[in-house]
Amino acid sequence: MSESSYSGKDIVVLSGTMGVRKRPAMYIGSTGSAGMIHLLYELIDNAVDEAVAGYCKHIHIRLGSEDGMDWAEVSDDGRGIPVDMIDGRSALETIMTSLHSGAKFNDRIYKVSGGLHGVGLTVINALSDYTYVTVRRDGNEYVQRFSKGDPTGPLEKTGRADSTGTTVRFKPDATIFSSRSFDTVLLKEHVRDIAILNPGLRIELEDLRGEKEENESFYSERGILDLLDILAGEKERISKPITLSKESDSVVVNLAMVYIKSYSEKLISFVNNVKTPEGGTHVTGFRSALSRALLGYIQKNSKKNVQVEGDDCREGLVCVVSILMHDPEFEGQTKEKLGSQNVRAIVDNIVYQSFSRYLEENPGDAAKITESVIRAAIAREAARNARELARKKNLFDSAVLPGKLADCTLNDPSKTEVFIVEGESAAGSSKQGRDRFTQAILPLKGKILNVEKAGKDKIFGNAELRAMVTAFGTGIGADFDISKMRYGKVILLTDADVDGSHIKTLLLTFLYRYMKQLIDKGFVYVAQPPLYRITIGKESKYIYSDKEMEEAVRGNPKARIQRYKGLGEMNPDQLWETTMNHQNRILKKVTVKDAEVADTIFGVLMGTDVQQRRRYLEEHSTEVSFLDI
Repeated sequence: MSESSYSGKDIVVLSGTMGVRKRPAMYIGSTGSAGMIHLLYELIDNAVDEAVAGYCKHIHIRLGSEDGMDWAEVSDDGRGIPVDMIDGRSALETIMTSLHSGAKFNDRIYKVSGGLHGVGLTVINALSDYTYVTVRRDGNEYVQRFSKGDPTGPLEKTGRADSTGTTVRFKPDATIFSSRSFDTVLLKEHVRDIAILNPGLRIELEDLRGEKEENESFYSERGILDLLDILAGEKERISKPITLSKESDSVVVNLAMVYIKSYSEKLISFVNNVKTPEGGTHVTGFRSALSRALLGYIQKNSKKNVQVEGDDCREGLVCVVSILMHDPEFEGQTKEKLGSQNVRAIVDNIVYQSFSRYLEENPGDAAKITESVIRAAIAREAARNARELARKKNLFDSAVLPGKLADCTLNDPSKTEVFIVEGESAAGSSKQGRDRFTQAILPLKGKILNVEKAGKDKIFGNAELRAMVTAFGTGIGADFDISKMRYGKVILLTDADVDGSHIKTLLLTFLYRYMKQLIDKGFVYVAQPPLYRITIGKESKYIYSDKEMEEAVRGNPKARIQRYKGLGEMNPDQLWETTMNHQNRILKKVTVKDAEVADTIFGVLMGTDVQQRRRYLEEHSTEVSFLDI
């Protein structure tokens, strides 16, 4: 038989949890840190489903470390997983080892659920070195242990119990996951959101991993109004908070929104307590209703002749949209986007009716909101005119690259990168030291525009920002298309001083506000050039921090030290060796782990409120390396 033959003998059937272990990314998205924490989210969501059903008031999460890998434990005071026998094995074992098993398919047990696919516990079990489950129900305590998806023994009754609930402890399999720890920032954000979405539910987080044990409690009485306050931060508000909670066709819509002085929109959405970062039909329905209500009110009450569009209605909007429904259809197991088509019309109708009535009954707030919307429309029109003018001058035509760009010769974005370099002298060194085949250099002259203080129309008049947009090839705003990105990495390369930090912050502010997908998709990096070069005898070494320098010179009084005040002081070969060579360089990927906190900090530090910025810097002065007030 030839090697290319194909017959029934080649068909492989993966039974039980084998398929999950063979293709874990199909179920949790990745085997990196995001996939690892997704396991914990699935477990927490199961406990939350008990809370939504009215049987759980307290969830306790514990984190620890064992043999270099984190473990997690989630305990709730719900009803406890059933343990009665099903076809010769316990219901618990069936749930832990069989995909698409559980009570989430039974309308009687769970009216709404985040863990609706029936794969959460099975996937956790399959991808863990061990899983221990303790169940308290019917006055008894039961324990069963598993390893890599399979039970290591039968269900055991270990004693009496005076409470009910479930405790699951698992340690992810180190042979599957590249990460070794749970991301605390993401976890706290997730737990905070759950507590806010379920007023009266208390969630305790106990972290045993560090030298000092950390405990934090999450609880909310006001619900999504608390989350709205977090998102809005200290920015000046244009309107009072607007809330609604209504049900239609078995879909419960909870909404809180407020308008603030800002050029951007901040919207966070949930379905059955699961965050949907990519939105979906519930967000589409909300945005459609918001635009229709505002457009109708403006046409009826405003005398200004301006064409308002949907984006104008969302400038400065801060909003939380949370819905509860039976059997939602998500796009993918990780539940990042809602696909249920009937929800769009339901949310649209509820929001349109409620918001239209609010505008009519609150003319003061309505006037402030519509005035803000009209200003946004005027600025958008000015930006469009500037963009059209720029296009006529070929400034945004990807075929006409900026003259200052030293482009690379390779056209494959998966292998190329562009360095955004501060100053002409640094650009000269980097151009000479780079790999011309894969590395492009785009120098910037001085500090770029602070987009947090400027309208969209000003961006298109700024030469430095235009050069960046043109070099990337993606367009900007409504024209942004990440598929046209000309490079696989955008690397910010600035001096390690106050001015360099300021320029880096300005660049990140621009990318975060107007090209956020580049950050979301992992295109943006920060290079870390050395601060010193130390020579002891005939050996030289580059140093990247003052602390490292103190350790290097300790006991070496004859060490010769060269301090790099700027990139321009480095020779091309030194810049290549330390900062641009793939083998030696240190790059830090820019991620938005906590989008709400990052957004607030950008607004405070780069916004127009000087007193707010000064107050923030005074309160956090011990946490930063540079202060530039």
